[in-house]
Amino acid sequence: MIRSAKAFALVGVLVPVAFAQTMPAPAQPVTADGSRASAYYNFAMGSVYSLMAQAESSPDDALKAIQYFKDALKADPKASASYESLTELYIALKRPADATAFAQDALKQNPDNVDAHRMLGQIYFNQIKSGAQGQIDERALRLAMQEFQKVTEKDPKDTESWVMLGQLYAGTNDSSDAEKAYNAALALDPDNEEALTGLALVYGNNGDTAKAIEKLKAATDKSPNPRSLMILAEAYRNQKDYKDAADAEKKALEMQPENERLAHSLADDLFFSDQYDEALAIFAGLAAHNPKDISYPLRMADIYGAKKDYAKAHEAIEKAKKIDPGDVDPRLAEIRMFEMEAKHDEAIAALKSLLDDTARKVYSKEDAKQRADWFEELGKLNVDAKHYAEGIEAFRQMSVLKDSGPLIEAHIIETYRTYAKDLPSALKEADAALKKFPDEYIVVREHADVLGDMGRTDDAAKELRGLLNGPRDRETLLDMAEVYQKGKKFDEAGKAVDDAEKLSTSDEEKIEVYFIRGALLERQKKYDASEVAFRKVLALNPEHAGTLNYLGYMLADRNVRLDEAYKMIQKAVDQVPDSGAYLDSLGWVYFRQGKLTDAERTLVKAVDLTGPDPTVHDHLGDVYMKLGKTQEAIAQWNASVKGFKEQPASDTDPEEVSSVNSKLDAARVKLAQEKKR
Repeated sequence: MIRSAKAFALVGVLVPVAFAQTMPAPAQPVTADGSRASAYYNFAMGSVYSLMAQAESSPDDALKAIQYFKDALKADPKASASYESLTELYIALKRPADATAFAQDALKQNPDNVDAHRMLGQIYFNQIKSGAQGQIDERALRLAMQEFQKVTEKDPKDTESWVMLGQLYAGTNDSSDAEKAYNAALALDPDNEEALTGLALVYGNNGDTAKAIEKLKAATDKSPNPRSLMILAEAYRNQKDYKDAADAEKKALEMQPENERLAHSLADDLFFSDQYDEALAIFAGLAAHNPKDISYPLRMADIYGAKKDYAKAHEAIEKAKKIDPGDVDPRLAEIRMFEMEAKHDEAIAALKSLLDDTARKVYSKEDAKQRADWFEELGKLNVDAKHYAEGIEAFRQMSVLKDSGPLIEAHIIETYRTYAKDLPSALKEADAALKKFPDEYIVVREHADVLGDMGRTDDAAKELRGLLNGPRDRETLLDMAEVYQKGKKFDEAGKAVDDAEKLSTSDEEKIEVYFIRGALLERQKKYDASEVAFRKVLALNPEHAGTLNYLGYMLADRNVRLDEAYKMIQKAVDQVPDSGAYLDSLGWVYFRQGKLTDAERTLVKAVDLTGPDPTVHDHLGDVYMKLGKTQEAIAQWNASVKGFKEQPASDTDPEEVSSVNSKLDAARVKLAQEKKR
């Protein structure tokens, strides 16, 4: 506390006199003129013996110090410094009962003794986390709060007690009173770092990150220190503002250059803000200083992967393997790297090898959970590689974990429905799963989704409606909206979205609702209303890639405001450069702008990434036709027609199919004419 600092500053002045004594001199007599001198003398002697007692663990010195402080208070009962020093000594000696008794005796003599209330408050405050395993002592917390409330009532200009009271209110999640207490402290001392930091934490816990950052910046601008800078960095991180988080951590690291934990956090935030080379330099230094810590080469592998320098990423992973050959983390990192490289077969082989090497007859609950997660990942890898049967078999192996049945069924149904486009098999699996798990939300929902894909919209909606009046109503309503949209029942879909919006409280939930509404309105060709919905998303998150892409594509498809469309789509592509859907949009806006070479290059890449997507093939066909490559255009439109046939009817726009067939017929006629020439 600040008062303690002042007390020890006084000790520094008086210590030489005190050490000149070979034996503690008797207290000076208290006279009308000498009471203040006696108080200072006894305080100085108590401070000396207090330091000696704590430095040498001497009980005798501790007793002498206590007696000197008590004599100082007899000489001057209003000497706050003596109360504070005695309080700190009792705390250091772990004698809270003696401190409590002393303060209570003082209050019997004078109930308005602010120093005694402050002493009790400090003692109780110190006991709050003294329970087993750091548990909160609710009684001590309540008593500390009562004492500091009395202190601030009797001495409303006591800044530190307001800060303590703010901390206590925050400890009971009373954010309103905590805010009032911290603001009272700041009214007395606008630059009080503890009050600013505490108030920022209150705002942060209430979700008001902007206010939290405002207070933290005020604290760090006035009096920067590692603690407040690290809290500021955390606030920025909560807003996913990793660049500003890194800037705050850089300042903190300058003050604590040996703090490796802080350096690690800084490197992570540099990585998340795409400052790859700076992050690599820090991790390289940490790795050199801690050669047996595998976490550093693994983080370097992540960064190299983000830079698409896969050779160096694998080198870093190999270093981690050599540090601890038995650790599975490097092997998991290698699997992730294969995934990033789209080397599905290598990733599958590596994960199978890991599962084989860790196979046991019996698994602990934790090991079973880990193994089930690995089989789930193996299933997803096989699905990505279009090995659907192997993926389904991997999902079934998740049964190593009890109670995983509903999740297994959901994965299998989803594989048949969404990826293999095998709706009969999906329905058969969903029917069996529903009989086995009739009350499982995830199973009922998957069954309804299959019905929706098969065009049985009313049956699907009925099943979903049966899931309402539960904890996942918002999620259910959005699924109902999708089912109705596929069934072209747009009014019902819109009502479901409206109902879901009423249950949406966070920005993230509102963004999801606005995006779905925008897409729904676009399907109805209500473009102006659709744009209004998408603009609401961008008002909350200007960098929302999905919305930037969708709105940009909608403009390009209508051949309007092409420059604006290009800027939005390019922003989306910059965020997710390997998204086939975003590249398709970019290629399409190039086509609309007449930049055919750019359009061809971009759409060829989009086709490679999206596979059988009929719309992407259609777009590339248009580009080839414009370039005079009739045969290549026909090949793309044939692929488009095939793609339409393979996807569920609910996902197909008859007008789009008709358009592709018309262009295909015209191209065939043109090709025949070209061959006759």
